Amino acid sequence: MKRILITLTLVLTFSQIGFAQEELPVEQTVDSVVVAQQQAMELEALKQEQKEIAKAEKEMKKAEKAKKKAEKAQKKAEKALKKKEKLTNNIGKKKKGIDKSEMKIRKLQSKLAKGKSKGKMTPVDEMKINQKINKLEVTIAKDKEKLAKLQQKQ
Repeated sequence: MKRILITLTLVLTFSQIGFAQEELPVEQTVDSVVVAQQQAMELEALKQEQKEIAKAEKEMKKAEKAKKKAEKAQKKAEKALKKKEKLTNNIGKKKKGIDKSEMKIRKLQSKLAKGKSKGKMTPVDEMKINQKINKLEVTIAKDKEKLAKLQQKQ
C-alpha cells in the first residue's frame, strides 16, 4: 500500500513536471512542486493516522483481553463461593441428620425401658427395637465419618 501511494505520488509529480516543462511557464512548475510537497505531506499525515489507528486498535484489544480475564476471575470466585456455601450447607444437613438419628435412638431406648418395666414387651418386640437401635447407630457412625470428611474439605 505504501509503495503504491509513493509510486502514485512520484508519477503524478513527474508527469506534472513534464507538462510544466513543455507548456507551462516557470511559475506553474513551482506550483507543481508545491503541490507535490503538499501531497507528500498528506501522505505522511495519512501514514501517521494509520499508525494511530493501529495503536488504538491494539489498545482496544488489550482492554478487551483484560476485561475477559477479569470476568473469568469473577466467575471463578463465584464458583468457589458457591462451592463453599454448598459444603457448609451439606455439613449442616449431616449434623441435623445425626441429631435426628440420636433422638430416634433415645426414643426407642425409652420405649424399650418402659416396655420392660411394665412387662408388656415380648422378646421379639425387644429384639426388633434393639435391631432398629443398632441400625441407627451404624447410620450415625457412617454419617459422622462423612461429616468429618466434609469438615476437612472446609
